[in-house]
Amino acid sequence: MSPLLYLGGLVLVFLLWIKAKGLDYVIVHQRWIFVCLFLLPLSVIFDVYYYVRAWLIFKMCSAPKLHDQRVRNIQRQVREWRKKEGKKNYMCTGRPGWLTVSLRVGKYKKTHKNIMINMMDILEVDTKRQVVRVEPLANMGQVTALLSSIGWTLPVVPELDDLTVGGLVMGTGIESSSHIYGLFQHICVAFELVLADGSFVRCSEEENSDLFHAVPWSCGTLGFLVAAEIKIVPAKQWVKLHYEPVIGLENICKRFTEESENKQNTFVEGLQYSLDTAVIMSGTMTDHAEPDKINRIGLHFKPWFFKHVEGYLKRGKGGVEYIPLRQYYHRHTRSIFWELQDIIPFGNNPIFRWLFGWMVPPKISLLKLTQGETIRRLYEQHHVVQDMLVPMKSLQEAITRFHQDINVYPLWLCPFLLLPGRGMVHPKGEEEELYVDIGAYGEPKVKHFEAKTSTRQLEKFVRDVHGFQMLYADVYMDREEFWDMFDGRLYHKLRDELGCKDAFPENYDKICKSARH
Repeated sequence: MSPLLYLGGLVLVFLLWIKAKGLDYVIVHQRWIFVCLFLLPLSVIFDVYYYVRAWLIFKMCSAPKLHDQRVRNIQRQVREWRKKEGKKNYMCTGRPGWLTVSLRVGKYKKTHKNIMINMMDILEVDTKRQVVRVEPLANMGQVTALLSSIGWTLPVVPELDDLTVGGLVMGTGIESSSHIYGLFQHICVAFELVLADGSFVRCSEEENSDLFHAVPWSCGTLGFLVAAEIKIVPAKQWVKLHYEPVIGLENICKRFTEESENKQNTFVEGLQYSLDTAVIMSGTMTDHAEPDKINRIGLHFKPWFFKHVEGYLKRGKGGVEYIPLRQYYHRHTRSIFWELQDIIPFGNNPIFRWLFGWMVPPKISLLKLTQGETIRRLYEQHHVVQDMLVPMKSLQEAITRFHQDINVYPLWLCPFLLLPGRGMVHPKGEEEELYVDIGAYGEPKVKHFEAKTSTRQLEKFVRDVHGFQMLYADVYMDREEFWDMFDGRLYHKLRDELGCKDAFPENYDKICKSARH
C-alpha cells in the first residue's frame, strides 16, 4: 500500500470518527486532535503570510504612504458616524474580538459602531533619534525581527509574539527589563490618535501632554490609536542568563528583591513552582558567549522554557547560559508560558517537539475562535489567567494570598519600576517605586475555588496594597471599586474635554465581566 493511500485512509477514519462523535465532542474532550491537525498548520500559514507581507512592505518603503491613506479613511469613518449615528451608539475598533491575545471576547463589538483599522506596519526606524514609529497592529514578533536584523531592540519586549503595540499601549505591557525601564507605556515617546470628532492629534510629553499621560490603560476610550513612537536601544547578540534555585518563601522574596534592585541586571525574572520553591533568573546583554554554554532555546526541538528552568530546581544548583537575544525575548511563546500543556498534554515530549515543534504554538486567536461555548464556560469557571501588579514590599504577602485563594503554579514574577505620572496607574507618592507583576495562568488547585468570589478576594487585596490588575483578564470589581484601584481624574477630565462621552464607552464598561463573553 502506498504511503499516500495509507495517509488518506487515516484521514478518512478520523473524519468518520468525528462524524460519529460529533465535532463538539472532539473539540471539548479531545481538543489536542483538533489543535494538532488543523490549528497548528493554519497558524504556520498565518505567520508566514504576515511575515512576508510585513517584510515586503517595509522593504518597498510603501508603509508611510499607505499609512496616511489609512488615517484619512479612519477620519472619514468617524465623521460619517458623527453625521449619521452620532450619540445613538458608541464606536469601537472593527478588529474582531477573537483576534486579540486576551482570552475574553468583548460583547460590545456586536452593538457598537465598528471602525475598521487595518494598520499593522512598521513605518520608520530613526536610529539618530533612537525611536521606531509603528502602527497599532504591529506585533512584538514582527517588531523584534526587524529591529534585531539592524542591531537594535526595544527596551521592553513583552514575551508573546502576537502582542500588538496598540494593545500594549491602550492596555499595558511588561518584561523582565521593566525593573529598569518601567512598563511598555514608559518607553513610548509619542502617540498619534484620531479623536471623537475625526480630528488627528499627536501627543507627547511636550505636546498635548495630558492626553499623552491619559492614553495608557484607557482601552481605546479616548480616541483611535493610529501610530506610536517607541524608544529603541542598541542590541547585543546574547543574553548571559544566571539561574538560581531558591528554597523558602522568605528567601525567594529576599533574593528576588535584591536582584530586582540591582541595576547591573538587564533582565530579572522569577518562576515560582510551589509556595516554597522558585528559580530566579538574572541576565545581561553581551556580544561574547562561551561556546560550551550556548543554549538556543528557540529551536523547535528544545524543551519548553519553563520546563528547562525547572530542571535547575530539581538538580538543586544554579547555572549560566548564553541565549540568543531574540530567542530570550520570546522564551515563553512556544508554550504560551505554560498554558499549552493543558491543550496539548504531550507537547513537551521530545518526539513531538522534534516532529511538530516547528508549528508550535497555535495562534491564541484561533484557539479562541474555535473554543465553543462549552470550553469557554469551562475556562471561565475552572481556569485562571490573571496578572496582578503589587508593590515589591508586599510580595511575600501577595504570594501567600495567591496560594490560599487560587493555588496556581508556576507563578510568573516580573519586577518593574512604576514611575510617577498623572495617568491611571502611578505610585501612591511622588517617587518611583519598585513593583512586581504576579502572573497566574492555569487551573486552580484549591477546593473552594469559585471564579467570581476568589478573583474578587484577590482584587480587594490588590486594591488594599495600592496595586493594579491588568485589564485583559476578567475583572469582577464594580465601578466604585475599579476607580478606587485606578486614578481616573485626568482620564475623566479629558473624556469631557474631547467629547468622548457620546463617542466611546468608559473603559470600565469595556473590561468589566458583564461586557465580555
